[in-house]
Amino acid sequence: MSNITETLASLLETDGAMAAAVVDSGSGMLLGSAGSGIDLDAAAAGNTEVVRAKLKTMKALGLNDSIDDILITLSSQYHIIRPLSSNPEVFIYFVLDKAKSNLALARINVKSADTSLSL
Repeated sequence: MSNITETLASLLETDGAMAAAVVDSGSGMLLGSAGSGIDLDAAAAGNTEVVRAKLKTMKALGLNDSIDDILITLSSQYHIIRPLSSNPEVFIYFVLDKAKSNLALARINVKSADTSLSL
């Protein structure tokens, strides 16, 4: 098991990684962050709303399921949001340079970070 700092440092070793954070979706606040190129405080608050909206939609549709991850593809970046399997109120937020990254590998690394993170 690793702590937040170790987990984020490990994610930033991924090809194309720009920034990573662990966010409390109850408050929208950062529990930890690393990297650069994006305002992670603003991203944490905004992506908290993304997670809440998806959960609300799932509930409205009667889906008794959980979110594995949410992928947002921009013209130059990938943004991966993954609620922790051990604590869905907390999510990992990972930003990658689209031209320098391998999306499949990045998703595997975020999944690995999810299972190894200890809060």
